[in-house]
Amino acid sequence: MELNSVKVLTPARAAGTVVLLRDGEQGLEVFMVRRHSASDVLGGAYVFPGGKVDELDASPDLAALLDQPSEQLRKLLNEPDLTVSAAAALYVAAMREAFEECGILFAGRTDASWATATDKLALQAAPFGLALAAAGLSLRTLDMQPWSRWITPLIPSVSTKRFDTRFFVAQLPPDQVALHDNLEATESAWLTPRSALHQYWAGEMALAPPQIMSLSHLSRYRNAQEVLQAARASPPPVVFPQPQDVDGQRVICYPGDPGHTVTTRALPGPTRLVYRNRRFEPLGGFDALFN
Repeated sequence: MELNSVKVLTPARAAGTVVLLRDGEQGLEVFMVRRHSASDVLGGAYVFPGGKVDELDASPDLAALLDQPSEQLRKLLNEPDLTVSAAAALYVAAMREAFEECGILFAGRTDASWATATDKLALQAAPFGLALAAAGLSLRTLDMQPWSRWITPLIPSVSTKRFDTRFFVAQLPPDQVALHDNLEATESAWLTPRSALHQYWAGEMALAPPQIMSLSHLSRYRNAQEVLQAARASPPPVVFPQPQDVDGQRVICYPGDPGHTVTTRALPGPTRLVYRNRRFEPLGGFDALFN
């Protein structure tokens, strides 16, 4: 993964990501997709399904299909300065991207069988909201819990774009199968958080810092219900990484680190990552991801 040192002056773009979970034989597993190598955002890296908020995600028609009032969604995000329509759009964007990138639909049927409704939605050429309505489906925001908020710094380190991304955790819906789309994503895998980090450490997969830190966080939990309960119990932390160059090395500091302006920790695990060996690593090596 190449290091970026160019300052990006454009505002961070709102985005939504779904950290999709299930319980496997070895414990908690998370679904990750490998972005196409030609992508201009984290090409070749493994990420959680997600993407930027589109204008249509904030449409009143889509808000009408949500199973919770937009005001309640804003409260769950713990962002009082956010408009109710913007809060709803973040949920919609995360769910839409999960469907487009890996075929997972967080929806409830109203007047059609699940299989028929899903087929209709997949085949619709209409925008997401119209397709949902045509299929007799409503969006289930209750299945998703806000988990964290990541704001790309002015020097993004691994990209040339900035995003203000809300990460949601959700359990794989029953009778659905997550698959990559072979367009934006070329590979996918269900992995325990520790296994994903081990493959990263062995050089078998590329990860960006938000994924490294999120997997480190998830490794503390035994199953999906524990993650969801933790998400319900506290507001999502805001993570604004602060990069700096120390002795010729890029260091990314997180809240709670002596090099960060926020003294209170936002996440468990390491409070800084250092760029070396063409990747970001914690100072204490692999085991520091789990301390």
